[in-house]
Amino acid sequence: MRKVRDYDAELKALGDKARQLKAKRVEQLGALVTATGADALDAETLAGVLIDAVASKDVGAKEAWRAKGAAFFQRRGRKGRGAAAIDGADAGAQPGGDAARGSDPATNG
Repeated sequence: MRKVRDYDAELKALGDKARQLKAKRVEQLGALVTATGADALDAETLAGVLIDAVASKDVGAKEAWRAKGAAFFQRRGRKGRGAAAIDGADAGAQPGGDAARGSDPATNG
């Protein structure tokens, strides 16, 4: 006879995993904001920039932002920090990158 599946336990495990992934994503987003220097902006300005980026229909601008973001991650990778700085492993990451100085957000949406 087959073993009876514990659907409640499986659902709980899936829910726990989803919460962990969401928490990790939020942590990585915070590290990205800090790494780009965008933490120097007040929350309202940063939110406005992100909302405009998401709502933008300008494909050329989005591609320029994507290229700027890709260049940012490539520079960080060469410095030996790479993804570790973004996923929180390097809490002392130095802010930098053009996104903090320019008006174009280096977001991919």
